[in-house]
Amino acid sequence: MLRAFGSVLRRDIVVTGKDLVAFLAQVLLQPVFFLFVFGKLLTSLGYTSSNYSSLLFPGLVALTATVTAIQAMAFPLVAEFSWTKEIEDRLLAPLPLWAVAAEKVVFATLRALVASAVMFPIGIGVLGSVPYRADGLGLLIGVVLLGSLVGACIGMTIGTFVPPTKINIAFALIFTPLLFTGATQYPWPSLAQHLRWFQVLSAANPITYVSEGMRAALVPTIPHIPGWVCLLALAGSLALFGTLGMIGFRRRAID
Repeated sequence: MLRAFGSVLRRDIVVTGKDLVAFLAQVLLQPVFFLFVFGKLLTSLGYTSSNYSSLLFPGLVALTATVTAIQAMAFPLVAEFSWTKEIEDRLLAPLPLWAVAAEKVVFATLRALVASAVMFPIGIGVLGSVPYRADGLGLLIGVVLLGSLVGACIGMTIGTFVPPTKINIAFALIFTPLLFTGATQYPWPSLAQHLRWFQVLSAANPITYVSEGMRAALVPTIPHIPGWVCLLALAGSLALFGTLGMIGFRRRAID
């Protein structure tokens, strides 16, 4: 089983490697423009403080990790189950059904981790420097890994429960709230004094805990949710969406 799992995963990695430039352009274009406009341009014009880029960068890394994993899972899964039928080849592999789903989760997570890592040299190129603490490296790795896994499981849930004809509409309805309620552009604790209802809404978004965990690891001087709370919330989200995703995958595979 391990040999078959590795073969399927290696095939996906090789295919992505042959189209690496297109993959990076697809997942990094939006975060780079966010970083340039909000972290560089508005700061240079005096509309935001010089410290805002330190607040924004961890949030954009969190957004890149989670959204890349969602996209890497949801859209290919819809196509494979509906049009290309490529999933049939994987289901014929000498693997149990759960292992086929797990391979896709692992692959989407790897794509998200690569995209997140590339954000650091890009951030240095755009901003001149990015926040970093050696003491926070363990928390950084844990948060990015869990955030990528949660994103992959969210993508599997979307890709298996949303009808193929509705995927574009569903993604637009899901992606926009995820983008703007994930504490990527603002620290979550600061909402308590002014917009309590929005703070509660943001607390329901798993990206919030990736963003806050990244700030706890990179810029702990900025108000943030404690790192252990972020890890616990992400573990709960992983269990929830992992279970839903596996149920949806099994249902579609049997059909």
